[in-house]
Amino acid sequence: MTTASPESPERDWWVVVGMTTAAASAAVASFSGLRGLAQTAGWPPRLAWLLPITIDAYAMTSARVWLAATTRSDSARRFARANALGAITASTAGNAAYHAIGAGLLAVTWPIVVLVGAVPATVLGLTAHLHALRGHTTPPRTAEAGPESRPEDRTEADTGPPTRCRTGASRPRRPRHRTEADLLAAARHADTRHRAEHGKPITRDALRTALRVSGSRATELRRLLADNAETADTPTSTPE
Repeated sequence: MTTASPESPERDWWVVVGMTTAAASAAVASFSGLRGLAQTAGWPPRLAWLLPITIDAYAMTSARVWLAATTRSDSARRFARANALGAITASTAGNAAYHAIGAGLLAVTWPIVVLVGAVPATVLGLTAHLHALRGHTTPPRTAEAGPESRPEDRTEADTGPPTRCRTGASRPRRPRHRTEADLLAAARHADTRHRAEHGKPITRDALRTALRVSGSRATELRRLLADNAETADTPTSTPE
């Protein structure tokens, strides 16, 4: 006995039949109302059917661009969503206006004639713009760059000879520590000061901040300090 997987649920044919019936009924009723509105606004009877076709095709195209996974532009997706909802609203308003005119609640005035006549040109321009947006690709967001090391944070062993830093006075910036011995001595001094203030050995991050060196260099200096401390604490045997 096989059961339907969650990824492919069994299709409910009653729902499919209901949706198909409702869609066909709505399409026929909307087509009739919009065609009647076009005739009322002065369109020739042989061309009046173009109004519902134009609006329905535009709504379907916009909805397709809005919901399709192949749309790679966020601006195109937002524009398509707005126009799909706008096309549905225009179809609803057109049908309501046609029935209001038929019931004698709305008179056919020049604004209605102008609005109905402007539909094809407006839809053409919006569709062309939507097509242009759909061809664009939204560039990926780049990760925020981490803090860059400044020239004074680098020692001679890290980067070799110091490079000239073009400042207002055009004077070269000398590195903070010139030799490994000076750097290690500065590390010992920072460790001694840290022990006096906090009662424990200096950490890697604190050493990196105090000496303005890279993380790897601070780790190496911290290891050297620990080795020296262990050597100093080891008792030496004296001959009896």
